[in-house]
Order: sequence, then C-alpha cells, then structure tokens
Amino acid sequence: ACMLCRRAEVDPDICGCKLEKQGLCVHVFCLFFANELFQQWDKNVGLMGFLPVDIQRTIERAAQKRCFVCGESGAAITCREMGCDRSFHLPCAMEGGCITQFFGLYRSFCWEHRPEQAVEAAPEETTCLICLDPVEDRKSYSTMVCPACKHAWFHRGCIQKQAIHVGFSCFCCPHCQNEYRFLMEMLTMGIRLPRRLPSWENSHAYVALSERHSRCDASECLCPGGRGQAEEEGPWHLLLCCSCAAEGTHRRCSCLTNSMASWECDSCA
Repeated sequence: ACMLCRRAEVDPDICGCKLEKQGLCVHVFCLFFANELFQQWDKNVGLMGFLPVDIQRTIERAAQKRCFVCGESGAAITCREMGCDRSFHLPCAMEGGCITQFFGLYRSFCWEHRPEQAVEAAPEETTCLICLDPVEDRKSYSTMVCPACKHAWFHRGCIQKQAIHVGFSCFCCPHCQNEYRFLMEMLTMGIRLPRRLPSWENSHAYVALSERHSRCDASECLCPGGRGQAEEEGPWHLLLCCSCAAEGTHRRCSCLTNSMASWECDSCA
C-alpha cells in the first residue's frame, strides 16, 4: 500500500502510478499534494525528485493527522486556506467534496474553502451532456457547467473521465468546443488533465482494423491445411467478400471456378 494515502487499491487516474524505491512505496500524486514536501530540480534523484528522507518525514507527520473524510490517520494533505486544518487522503478527496488542483503548486482545498464556478447559469436541460443521466438543477461540486457557452452541463466524474481519455491537446467543451477558457476552468475546479495524446491515437488502438481477413468461412472447409491456409492461386486461393471483406472462402470450398474474380458472402448477397 502507498505509505502516504495508506491505500493499496485506488483510481490510478487520480492518484497516479505507484513508485517503490529504498523501502518506500507511494503514489505519484500523493507525493505532489503532500504537505511541506518539495521536489528537487533534478528529477532523477530520489523518487521523481523527492528525497527519501523528506518523504519519510512527511509520512511521520501525516501519521499524527486524521482524515476528516474517513477518520483514519495518515492524512498527508491539508487545505491550503489560511487557518484551516482539515486534512485528508488523496483517494478521499472526491468523497469529501475537496478540490485538488493538478497543476502549478498542486494546491488542495476542503469542501468549505474550495473554489466555486463564478459563471451565473442554470441548466436548460436536466441531463449530463456526456452520460445523458440527470444533473442537479444548479451548479454544485458534482454538477459543472462550461464557463464559455453556459449550456454544457455535466457531472464532475463524467468530465474527469473525458479529460483522461482526450488528454491536454484535445480537451475542450463538448458543446461549444471552447478550449482555453474551458481548460483553465476545469483545471482550477480540480479536473486532472494528463499531458499526452488522446487515447485513440495510441499506436496500438486500431491494429485490428488494419488486419486483412485471412480465413475461410465456408460452412465446410475442404482445404487440407485448414481454414487459415491461403495460396496465391488454385483451389486454395482465398477470396474475400467483394462487399464487406469480412468473410472469405477458398475457391473449392464454394465451388468457384478460376475465372471468377469476385465473390459475395451470403450476408451481403
């Protein structure tokens, strides 16, 4: 388990990956949000630039503080509002209505002192633009609105999932497509936006779509080498459906002569 949040199973999109080194085990963002823990200029020292001795001190200090959400000790994050001593674990932030800003100084705020959306608007529709489930009839921690068009309403959880999916370069309002104002507002309101390409641009995302169908789908395949054998010509030459290309047949398995240049499967015929 992470020695800062004391959780073994967490949402990696919020807490980040787990780092293990020199007897320490911590989540990346538990490090960034922890009180009085500072990253060195050289990111290669310690754990991503955080010195092990500093991390150990932070763990010891956190052991003296209880999370105001779950009541357990080890709360390493404290509200940044002057005079507020509410502390919490990073995985407890959403349940407690807290906001953690994943940029700049990585500031955190409890439910009482968290930033609120300043835009004055009321939902014309009562459904989330992303999941189409109902939203509240006003702005709240869980119901958010685009500051630019004031027409796009969505759940906090829904826009967070979209942010993780599209990444920094393509993140915009799902309704008006505003980028800068929408992005800055969502970051301020605690939405984590990873600096990477959209998930659909992963080089492995469409591998299956680029693979040509390569088996015989005849009800009875007669080829001695099996349905996967395909030759350049002759009775075991594999023809693909000229309409969908999603089914194939050996010439002999569908009684096709060598003069027939095309074939159509039963579904398309």
